[in-house]
Amino acid sequence: MAVTLSLGKKGRKLARIICAGNPQWLKAVFSGVAAGIEHRHVLPNLDTLRTVVDVGANHGQFALVVRHCSPEANVFSFEPLSGPAAKFRKVFQDDSRVVLHQSAIGPETGTATMHVAAADDSSSLLPISNLQQHLFPGTGEVRTEKIQVGRLSDFLSAEDIKAPALLKLDVQGFELEALRGCEDLLERFSYVYAECSFVELYTGQALAHEVIAWLRERGFRLAGVHNMSYDQNGRAVQGDFLFSRRRA
Repeated sequence: MAVTLSLGKKGRKLARIICAGNPQWLKAVFSGVAAGIEHRHVLPNLDTLRTVVDVGANHGQFALVVRHCSPEANVFSFEPLSGPAAKFRKVFQDDSRVVLHQSAIGPETGTATMHVAAADDSSSLLPISNLQQHLFPGTGEVRTEKIQVGRLSDFLSAEDIKAPALLKLDVQGFELEALRGCEDLLERFSYVYAECSFVELYTGQALAHEVIAWLRERGFRLAGVHNMSYDQNGRAVQGDFLFSRRRA
């Protein structure tokens, strides 16, 4: 969901954040973090959330919007990279409702190698493809970093996830593996909100139809697609997919 923006788009987004007048968002700007306001129209349409699990938190862009739209929700964020995690902690150091775990979520517990992009919100546990770098300049790999990986149940219990709950995933092609790492606790969530791609931006990634099928088998239906991005020929590249649990 974190998208590399042109300078013009960055300026317009910053102007919208300033005009919103949210004190926490304005304070975050001075720490170099811009709230992910592109998600602001999605969250208010959900039930009053009590829990948000934020996998792939980066600097806290999504968590900032959650704190605005769902102020009573507890936010459990996961960010494995040391640099973004440090910035996240600075932004939320005085917010008792936000907890950060410096780890990725995956199907197995251990360590792994992260491919760190020049734009750190494009880093992935999967190799960065040439197509990703072509469509989103400035997202090529600059180094690697050893990170911690764990299952969601290594960090949270079922009792921690109070309904209604949202599971958000922004993990740059690792969506299906991250979901497998959440499967023990998936029944606790009413919603899943995940960035999914129609083309292979990261080598070996599961594409949107595979994520949709996996979640459908586990009782979730596709409820909407938001924040679509397209290539220069108008072909769909990726979007933010909202799933809701089918009611019995």
